Amino acid sequence: MLGKEFLHFLKEKKLLNDKEIKSLLEEKEKTKKSFEEIILDKKILSEKDLYEKKAEFLKIPLWKIPPEEALAEVFREIPEEVAREYKIVPLEKENRTLKVGAIEPENFSVLSYLRFLEKEKDIKIKLYLITPQQFKKFLKGYRSLEKEIKIALERLKKEKVLKEKKVEKKVITEAPIAKIVNTILMHGIEGKASDIHIEPYKDKMRVRYRVDGVLYSSLFLPKHLLPSIVARIKIMAGLKIEETRIPQDGRFQIEKEGKKIDFRVGTFPVAGGEKVALRILDPSAVILEFEKLGFMGKNLKLIKEVFNYPFGSVVICGPTGSGKTTTLYTILSKLNTDKINIVTLEDPVEYVLPGINQSQVKPEIGYDFASGLREIVRQDPDVIMVGEVRDQETAELATHAALTGHLVFLTVHANTAPAAIPRLLDLGVPKFLLPATVRMIISQRLVRRLCPFCKRKDKPNQEELKVIEKEIAKMPKEERPSPPFYVWRPQGCKKCNFKGKKGRIAVHEILKMTKNLEEIILRGGGLEEIEKEAQNQGMITMRQDGILKALKGIIDIDEILHLT
Repeated sequence: MLGKEFLHFLKEKKLLNDKEIKSLLEEKEKTKKSFEEIILDKKILSEKDLYEKKAEFLKIPLWKIPPEEALAEVFREIPEEVAREYKIVPLEKENRTLKVGAIEPENFSVLSYLRFLEKEKDIKIKLYLITPQQFKKFLKGYRSLEKEIKIALERLKKEKVLKEKKVEKKVITEAPIAKIVNTILMHGIEGKASDIHIEPYKDKMRVRYRVDGVLYSSLFLPKHLLPSIVARIKIMAGLKIEETRIPQDGRFQIEKEGKKIDFRVGTFPVAGGEKVALRILDPSAVILEFEKLGFMGKNLKLIKEVFNYPFGSVVICGPTGSGKTTTLYTILSKLNTDKINIVTLEDPVEYVLPGINQSQVKPEIGYDFASGLREIVRQDPDVIMVGEVRDQETAELATHAALTGHLVFLTVHANTAPAAIPRLLDLGVPKFLLPATVRMIISQRLVRRLCPFCKRKDKPNQEELKVIEKEIAKMPKEERPSPPFYVWRPQGCKKCNFKGKKGRIAVHEILKMTKNLEEIILRGGGLEEIEKEAQNQGMITMRQDGILKALKGIIDIDEILHLT
């Protein structure tokens, strides 16, 4: 809290006199209130005037954007109980900077908490002064999700159906628990989250949402609710309620505004109980156009060559959550006609594509990728998709299918397109067969898009310009953009929840099988030789593709340089 210095500052500004200062000091001694509270109580200054001078005194900016314009997602950054305790609120988030408003930014405990928050979330805090009235209005932003949860908790308490250590089916299907689960799910759908995490956290239960690839803590609930909520989700997904020792997988479907949305469920035993991860699968969110997925220039021309292949294999690689399945579905949807029989093996089937025969593997009953592939070739397929090649048997079967007149699409875990070749060799594909079957290798990653409404054009700094010029010099001449080079910076606005970014797009690299590449593989050449050949054939690397997108204002240059 502010001391006498602030009163003398107000006197210098001719807003207080000696008599008023004496009265304020006496009142403070009696009531232990802050000087600001006493000044407002006595109506010596208006709240607006007082906090404008306080901002000037502390040399901290006063927040002027109306609290009503704050978007719901920003409130995930600081839990409500913390906001009330320290009288702080999250205002906006852009990139790795969180703007925080405080009534008492001079308070040591507030500053200590914000330093802790910076370290815990690996972000920068930018502090603003807010008025008590602004603080009250900001607190209403916590109501949308938590108010519904609170109502459900109160009902649960009144009905006294929750038992401390025993989860009964009656409890799980009761309205309050069902309401809590439904609210958590709906909040994920409405917030365009891709995943929901429900997990034990210290002495509470934590709910987190992944939006555009980033996890946000959104809600904390009493820990004793966790078994009931997990069990409710297990019932919805058709899993065993009593089994808590081993992981389980399932899925369920709900309907929202006439639209069916699938949830893929995974439970996992951890210290303190069970964790549940839910993947939200919204069929309406699937993009089935190459340009919208991020293919452009040379890569767009190459991906369209797939439709001319009569047989052989196309390999797509990248880590989990890099959009491989979406790219495959887009290719299959373009190939899908009455004249072609397409059969897939997936784990799991994420989206159902009409006209395509999609099969989900079930390793627990012996129906894995290898056994599924043996059966697929008896189904007279023209096109085969193998969700993931994990072992030698699957790799060999997929290779032989590609040799015998089938067009085979498969995914492997590899960091780059050139690295997929040694990965396939490690999986047991004979090196004399690999060049004869693999036609194309696509590698990709997902990057957050810049918000089109608030991005700002800027000149790259010296370090960025050095990297841009270096990478452009390696590109084929016909793909090189002309200087001067400009990049776009994220700013933040209402439409992107003040993050500066909204949605995601892929960056790609595509390696084609050539005579030179065949010779390198057959003589046992290493990754370095393969990468050199990729450069010789003019492959646009993921970093180069990202730089081209950054120069077009699609993504942030800083993010692509960090990612690649």
